[in-house]
Amino acid sequence: MKQATIRRAAAALGSLLIGSGLLAGCANPGEDVRVRLCKDLVAGQLGTTQFDWTQVSTKTPGYQDAIVSLRWSNAGGDESAGSATCAYPYNAVEDTAQQLADPLSAYATSPSEVLINGETLRGQALADAVAQAMQRQGRELIDAASETIGQ
Repeated sequence: MKQATIRRAAAALGSLLIGSGLLAGCANPGEDVRVRLCKDLVAGQLGTTQFDWTQVSTKTPGYQDAIVSLRWSNAGGDESAGSATCAYPYNAVEDTAQQLADPLSAYATSPSEVLINGETLRGQALADAVAQAMQRQGRELIDAASETIGQ
């Protein structure tokens, strides 16, 4: 009986440590998933993750698409800069208290259109870009979990 209690306590402690490690492994756990996905789409399309994000803003104009706007300069002294917007369709069935606390929660988590430096992604090209970004996010999560377990 005592061994079972000890095992449960050890399992609970292990789960707590892994969960804490995963949260600590996130790039910015307070960042909305739509902002993170928009940043990852930019990185995937431009083939680099070396950005200095100079502006990140969101607009939630009621029942119209939410807009995530990004501006950046490339890290490492490169003078090139860029901008992107990601449009997320309104996706709520009814208004809730959650939406008052977090207005972006009323919108889809996958964009319907992305504009990066004047180039528009829609349809299959956007679906492929989102799939690639999600794969990168999954790899990052697995890497963070592996590091946490290995410590």
